[in-house]
Amino acid sequence: MNLLRKILFPFAILYGFITSIRNFLFDTGILKSYSFDLPVIAVGNLSVGGTGKTPQIEYLIRLLSDKYKVATLSRGYKRQSEGFVLANSNSNALELGDEPFQFYQKFKNIQVAVDANRKNGIEHLLSNSNSPEVILLDDAFQHRKVKAGFYIMLTSYGDLYCNDFMLPTGNLRESRSGVQRANIVIVTKCPSNLSLKDQKAIKKQLNLSSNQSLFFTFIDYDDVVYSCEKTIKVAELKSMDKILLAGIAKPESFFAHLKKENDECLTFADHHHFSESELQEIKKKAGDKIIVTTEKDYVRLKGSILSKQLYFLPIKSSFLSDGDNFDKNILKYVGESTRNR
Repeated sequence: MNLLRKILFPFAILYGFITSIRNFLFDTGILKSYSFDLPVIAVGNLSVGGTGKTPQIEYLIRLLSDKYKVATLSRGYKRQSEGFVLANSNSNALELGDEPFQFYQKFKNIQVAVDANRKNGIEHLLSNSNSPEVILLDDAFQHRKVKAGFYIMLTSYGDLYCNDFMLPTGNLRESRSGVQRANIVIVTKCPSNLSLKDQKAIKKQLNLSSNQSLFFTFIDYDDVVYSCEKTIKVAELKSMDKILLAGIAKPESFFAHLKKENDECLTFADHHHFSESELQEIKKKAGDKIIVTTEKDYVRLKGSILSKQLYFLPIKSSFLSDGDNFDKNILKYVGESTRNR
């Protein structure tokens, strides 16, 4: 695979040139970006997958939803529907996509919508009688047709964008210079004990502008895994025989957190839709053992033949330090914003 990526280097140069031209056209106004009369926060990244967008969106929901009417708007990756869909009691993961459905199930006081055309999606949300006061755009850093009022860009600790290259040689969706659009950059999935010295080294490496803020977060695992009827403490679970299952980008930390020596880890592609034959094979491998999966996978699997032995481990994004300053930045923008510029 590494050799193939090197062979495809000329295509990476071409792809980078095309995305740079596109950004130039939006930056100069030749291609139009649309703003809206409410706070719009875009969360995204420069690279393909696995930077922790879902827990970061959930963090913002928790921060804002007690004070404001919040809506999330996602593309709804790999959903089996088209156009604009607003989640309701009849919705499922196939219609919305796994991550938006997860938002809908966890946060009953927000609106959850999907639309690949974010402009169209925002217009639909605003046309409702119960229109939101804040919109969170999930994975919309490259969606230039909408000009958000505030941009949060994520980059993984183990895969910093500054050390990466354009697709298909690397994993970048656009040039590293795209970071300039970000108000805040968050280095995600850090070790929980990352030293101040190492944080300063990363800050120097990223070399952000003086008007950009940098934060560091880690994945904070719940102390309990959950099924539709039962719970098990993680401390107890770690000594149990089990199957670990993940259909997410970069599942290594999930496996490492729960795995004991003889546990089998089953890995599938990100957002994988499980076929009946795959479910039968997983059930056969598990036998009487419990199956532990991620929260994102659980919303797709909980109604399947695995449901009676299926558990999930919730996660959240936590700041290593300065979390209060992050909150203040977001609350200041939302509180003061009457129109995005």
